[in-house]
Amino acid sequence: MHPRVVILGGGFAGVAAARELKDLDAEVLLIDRRNHHIFQPLLYQVATAVLAPAEVAAPLRQLAKHQANLSVMMGEVDEIDVASKLVRVAPPGLATRTVAFDYLVVATGVHPTYFGHDEFAKFAPSLKTLTDAEFIRARVLGAYELAELADDAEARARALTFILVGAGPTGVELAASIAQMARITLRRNFRHADPADTRILLLEGAPRVLPSFSERLTQKVERRLGKLGVEVRTGVMVERVDERGVVVAGERIESNTVLWTAGVQVSPLIKQLGVPTDRAGRASVGPRLNCEANPEVFVIGDAASVIQDGHPLPGVAQVAIQQGRFVGGVIGAHVQQRPFLRTFRYRNRGNMAVVGRNFAILERGRLRLSGVATWLLWALLHVMFLPQLQNRLRVQIQWLWSYVTGQRSSRLIPEPRVEKPPITAFPEKRRPDVTHAK
Repeated sequence: MHPRVVILGGGFAGVAAARELKDLDAEVLLIDRRNHHIFQPLLYQVATAVLAPAEVAAPLRQLAKHQANLSVMMGEVDEIDVASKLVRVAPPGLATRTVAFDYLVVATGVHPTYFGHDEFAKFAPSLKTLTDAEFIRARVLGAYELAELADDAEARARALTFILVGAGPTGVELAASIAQMARITLRRNFRHADPADTRILLLEGAPRVLPSFSERLTQKVERRLGKLGVEVRTGVMVERVDERGVVVAGERIESNTVLWTAGVQVSPLIKQLGVPTDRAGRASVGPRLNCEANPEVFVIGDAASVIQDGHPLPGVAQVAIQQGRFVGGVIGAHVQQRPFLRTFRYRNRGNMAVVGRNFAILERGRLRLSGVATWLLWALLHVMFLPQLQNRLRVQIQWLWSYVTGQRSSRLIPEPRVEKPPITAFPEKRRPDVTHAK
């Protein structure tokens, strides 16, 4: 009987692991609550109308089309029973199912955290899924529609004020993209509101933006954001978020649109593995990315805590991809009963962040680059790593169109779904009796 490898999560780490097992004589089952893989680095472009959702995502079944030993199950994982080697999954609309495994790869990623203030979530959406991106796009575009109809200057200013909490890569990229949309795309689109009056505030609790990059590069990023009209405030903590804006460092800032781009936390499923965790709740795994007490259970991607050269590895796509490939190799060697002596070591190919059009930064060891050439390199690499050929072609076309014309192709605000009573047929009208004259 073929051994079964169950992979939880269809992100970068899970997909990389599945692909590495392509030629293995084993049954591979990939489980995710969504039916698609998201290219997270470009999700902010969906939220700011540059790209459509289908251009940054690919169906998991399409990715598995050419892998005969791979099956996909859509469902929410409720429980992991490591001792019995069972996973309980709740498919949408169906009863819970139990799935047995010989090897388990946990790549469940992370989800947003509001640092103990979950009440903020109602007023400050985060950006992790396609649904989040479409919701934020509707909020941003809807803010300009609201400004157009505002009766007074105060209401218009509140509508044109955007607050982003968290100045990591997502916050920086999202702020810069909104700024350029206001300056270029929406120019002369309104008769009463002027998008040039848009105010964008980027709030960060750390002393500087992009804390994972060198200080010299982050200084350049702050200057670039300033040129785009983004106000950066570092070393400040958000005390309150409500329907009228935020309170930060004791100051009330009025805004209809607050976006949460701050912290993340791991899936609660990690606690069920019975492994030590770090302060962020990530599973502490060994040099082969498996659990010490249960070596057939692996944790990879953002859910894993791996210390290399005295520092934890960052939660970026390249780490997840390399870990997925490594674990696929470990499992393959074990199934084929051949030695596998390597331990995991991340090869840093550099960290990048983009700040609007024509500017990006790159840091790799002592190499630090910024400017237009780095932006072109960023664009090339991101196109290359998109999951499907059709994604690459569509994104290139949309980027070229947006660069030349300044327009964005996905400026749609979907109508809210409203349950309406079924339409009944109109009652048949009776013809009046005709009286014939005698």
